[in-house]
Order: sequence, then C-alpha cells, then structure tokens
Amino acid sequence: MHIAHYSLPNNLILAPMAGITDAPFREICTQFGAGLTVSEMVASNPMLRHHPRTLLRAEHSENAGLCSVQILGTNPHDLAESARFNVQNGAQIIDINMGCPAKKVCSVSAGSALLRDEILVKQILEAVVKAVSVPVTLKIRTGWDNENRNALIIAKIAEDAGISALTIHGRTRACKFEGFAEYDTIKAVKQAVNIPIIANGDIDSPEKAHFVLKETGADAIMIGRAAQGNPWLFQQISHFLTHNSLLELPSMNEIYHVITLHLENLYSFYGANLGVRLARKHIGWYFRHVDGVNLQLKQQINQTLEPVKQLALVHSALNQSHKIKRFH
Repeated sequence: MHIAHYSLPNNLILAPMAGITDAPFREICTQFGAGLTVSEMVASNPMLRHHPRTLLRAEHSENAGLCSVQILGTNPHDLAESARFNVQNGAQIIDINMGCPAKKVCSVSAGSALLRDEILVKQILEAVVKAVSVPVTLKIRTGWDNENRNALIIAKIAEDAGISALTIHGRTRACKFEGFAEYDTIKAVKQAVNIPIIANGDIDSPEKAHFVLKETGADAIMIGRAAQGNPWLFQQISHFLTHNSLLELPSMNEIYHVITLHLENLYSFYGANLGVRLARKHIGWYFRHVDGVNLQLKQQINQTLEPVKQLALVHSALNQSHKIKRFH
C-alpha cells in the first residue's frame, strides 16, 4: 500500500476517532500491526490552533509510524493554513475530514455536511493540496443521505485535485453508524478512479476484513470502533490475510500487560488526574472481550482517582475472569 511516495508496511489503517485515537492508543495499535494510524480530528479554526488541547490531539509518538494528522473545517484558507501548521509540527500526511456525522460538526457545515457542497469540496481540496508538500488524503461518507449519494462525484473531484488516497465509510451521514456498510458503492468508486481507495465500515474480524478487500477491490481497509479495546485485531487480520488461518486469542496475561502499558502511557501523556479519567472508557472496551468481570470491581475502577489503585483493580478484575471472547 502506497500513499504518494510513502510505502506502508501493510494495508491496515486505524481510523481517526475523536476522543479515542490519541498518541497512546495509536502507539498501541501500531505495535499490533496497524500500518498507519490517523490522529483525532484537529480544528482548523485559527483561534484554536495553538490551544493546548488542539496541539495534544496532533501529538505523535515516535513508535507510531508515519504521522498522519486529520484536519476539520469549512474554510479553504483556514484548512490550508492548518495543514501548513501541522506539517511544520511534524505531520507527514494531512487527512481532511469530510466524513464525521456528529451533529455538532455538521451543524456548522463541517465533516460530512461538506458533501452537500461539491464546489466548496473542490476549493478545499485544491487549497490544501497546494499549501503543503506532503501527501493529502481525504475521508468521506457515501453522501449526505440516501437521496444524495455522491461519493463517485467527490472521488473524481478528489483525484483531479491531487488527493493521494481516499477513505470511504460505506454509509451516508443520515445512516450515522446504523444499518450495513455499502460495499457496492466503495467498489464502484474503486473502479472509477486511479487513486488508492481505503474501505471503512463494519470491519470487525479477520474474516470480514478478507471479505471487504475482495468484495470492494479496495487497496486497504480502515478499522475504527472494532479496534477499541482490541488492538490485537490488526495482528489477527494480518495473519489471516497472509496464512488464511486464525491466530489464537491473547492470553489473560497478555491482555493485562497491554492494558497496563496503555494505562501507564495515558497517565504519562495526560497527567495522573486526566489520565485516570480517560482510562476508564478504554478499560471498559478491553473488558468487553473478557467474560466474568466482577461488576463491583468495574464500579470501583470507574470511581478511583489514583493510577496505582486503578491498575491494581484492573489486575484483580482480570485475575477473577476466566475466558477471552473473540469479538465479531
């Protein structure tokens, strides 16, 4: 898989997810085989450019491979300036968000709402590509709603503008995360343009990854929600695509080791107070893959404010559990 002059180690990509794909999580997923990870979306509003939270979202670990930063906005000039700023801060790839379905994003005509204005899409893409020397990628949905599916038109605009790769989440904005991904739309786009196409949506197992690659002809796949609490998924998919067999599930010891590493990175990255609070959702996602977690311990984990105590409670919860589930 190539994005312009960059050669990725494989064709498995971690999706940008707000509040989730921070530097600690991207590093964990890279260790387990993600060929590329993308930052949380970063606002292009110049008033927010130097805000500590904005800078933190684009922070990149040396152990997380290529640095791809996703930018969000509606103004071509602001997006171009945001791209320049992030490249100056180390971004090796700029990704443009035209796929987010969140109400607060679409209410200001950003994210997937941009798909309703093809002229503005063209202006944004041309401005950002012209502004930086690094590859620029784009993430979209299949359209605004079922009556306005224009992924094919947007893909051709993107190709003409010099976009280096296009990710398509196989749903309209109206679908949000409901229903089934439209792999036929992704396939049609792949057949119509010459830039790399990345398929996204409902890829939650090695078997599904194989199916989507074969069904769509996409060059790569992007994995989002299924990676939450399950960074092993990238390793499992890579093995299945290469050997046509399933890897064994991680042991309880391996799960504990990875959770510990992840939590310690969160404490270090955000500080003890914020790190403990942000760790709670990740612990909950890890525990989805473990049977028999003590509900009382889960409650204590969500109430503690101390990193050492949180880690100890996680250890106790896993010690009392007895079975790992394969997630589908």
